This record gives sequence, C-alpha cells and structure tokens, in this order.
Amino acid sequence: MTRTTPPRPLDVEELFPKLADYRGVTTRLHPRAGSPDTSVSSIGGPLLWPVDEPWPMCTEPHRRGRGYRIADIRCRRQLLAQAWARDVAPGPTDEERILLKELERRHRVPDLADTDPIPLIGLAQLYRQDVPGLSAAPDDCDLLQVLWCPFEAHGPSGHGLALHVVWRRSDQVGEPLRAAPEPLLVGFEGAVPEPCVLHPEQMATYPYIGTLPARLQSKIEAWEERQERKADKDPDAYVLTYQHDLSIPPGYRVGGFPSWHSTDPHPMTCAACSTPMTLLMTLDSREWDGGCTSWMPVEDGRLPEHLRDPRPGQLAFGRYGLLNVFTCPTRPEHPHRWSIQ
Repeated sequence: MTRTTPPRPLDVEELFPKLADYRGVTTRLHPRAGSPDTSVSSIGGPLLWPVDEPWPMCTEPHRRGRGYRIADIRCRRQLLAQAWARDVAPGPTDEERILLKELERRHRVPDLADTDPIPLIGLAQLYRQDVPGLSAAPDDCDLLQVLWCPFEAHGPSGHGLALHVVWRRSDQVGEPLRAAPEPLLVGFEGAVPEPCVLHPEQMATYPYIGTLPARLQSKIEAWEERQERKADKDPDAYVLTYQHDLSIPPGYRVGGFPSWHSTDPHPMTCAACSTPMTLLMTLDSREWDGGCTSWMPVEDGRLPEHLRDPRPGQLAFGRYGLLNVFTCPTRPEHPHRWSIQ
C-alpha cells in the first residue's frame, strides 16, 4: 500500500512568497512492517553484505556485559502487537502482563569484556533505484547501508552513539552473507529495529526557521503569534505552526533540510575538507506525534486508532528524537557526520 501525505493545511508560499526561493525536496520513506529481503530497500531488514567482507564490529571500550536480549525484545513487541490488534477487549491480559514484565528483564554476560568486539546492527539499506533523491554516492555506488552499535556509550560523554555508514555497488556483491551476526545483549530496546518495507514519497520542504534570513523569520514568528492569539479565544483550536505543520515533515526521509528543534542550528562542515555538508537522511523515532498529526498519511488515518503505528521501525534516538546524517556534497567518500535532535 502506498502512503500519501495530506495536503498542507495552508499554502506556505502564498503566506510567505519569499519561501519559494528556499524550497527543497525531501523523500519520506514511510517504513511499515514487512518482510524485506536483501534485494530491496528497507529499515531494519537484512543487508546485502559480501560473505567475504568482515561484518563491522564496535571495539571501543565500554560496558557491554549487561543489557537486553534481542529475542526478548522481539517477543515482547510481537505479544503487544497481537494484544492490541484484538477486536474485542484490545490490550494485554493479566497473564500477558506477567510475561511482558519478564521479557523486560535485563541480563548479564559475566565473561564479556569491555573491549570484546560487538557486531553492529543494521538500521537501513537504501537502493538508489528505490529512493528518489538519494544522491551524493561515491564511485557510482548505488547502495547505502547504515549500521550502529547497540549501546549509547561512546565518545567523550560516554553517552554517544557509534554510527557506521557504507556505500557499495550492489552488482559487485558476489556471494551474499546469509545471516548477520547479532550481539549477545543490547543497551536499550530502541537499538533493535523491526523489519520494514518502504513506500517512498517525494514532497516539497522548507528550511528550519532558525536558518532562514532574519526578516523572513520575523514575518513567520509574527504570523504564529497571531495564530496563538486567535486560539486563546477557542481552547480547543489547533494552532498551526511553521515548524510543525508547514516546513519539515517528521519520520524517516532522504534529503531536504535538517531540523534543529532540540539545539540551536550549527554548521556541519566536512572534517576532511571543511566543505559545508548536506543532509543525507533522517532516521526518526516516530513517523508522527502529538505535535505533528497533520503529517499522518491518509492511508494510516483510515485505520482504527488502535492499529495506527507511529513507530513502525521501533528505533529510538536520544530521548525519542531523530538522527540527522550529513554527507560531504563534493567528496561523498569523506566521513559522515550526524546530529541527534
């Protein structure tokens, strides 16, 4: 089934004609639960990986001997999905709640040293032929793969993520790896994605308000203030905002503009050549939420409320935020950078 973003509540370029100069294009990926194989683009699906190429490992020292078992995480998700899909009395039974509590238990692997290699977990696989707008590939590569360490325990803070980005030519993969290695434990449930097929959709997008020229920012902020004053007379009225409803869509997407809603905007420059970087893709903890319901696809809106799933991939970034991955537009083989918002 395709996924279609509803028309925006207002024509933002009619409100602010100058925005037409800054219009961009983004591709919403619309991941939904499925059974992808290595030949297609996916979130959380199997990666097309050469059998003779070592699987990437995290060797950075950090605690890794205590956490959650992947089998328990998947079992818990399946149990919850089945419970809420019931037509009569949806939700877990008392017996199921006991099992769910057991599946949430953390485990230990006493002999796992802090420097033992941990297999990375595949987050995304995107073929250029499947995803309009996927660009900046080095050496005619047509396949982008993103993996990470399932522990938030890296960098100077000890709470950072470790991301691994791979570009490759799919036609040069001879014998593919049949099954990727898995870590014994993961640091948090949101480190493990659920397999999802994609339903790409291109649409117009506009920059984060804090990156627009000051005069245009002021006009948008004045309009938002007028919207809030009108809503003061009607407590049930929905207040439209540029950021939530008219500019950057939530969810998994490729290209377009990054959101900076958790931090002030800051330059992302290539560490190798100092070139300003562009947004390669965004991975999001949610496809929509309470502040962005206007972005819920038409097809999801037709489902019963208890069957709508704003978190099909089940990944979590930071405090259920999003992960922006940046690339060097002139030398895409240079190291990528990322920011959690």
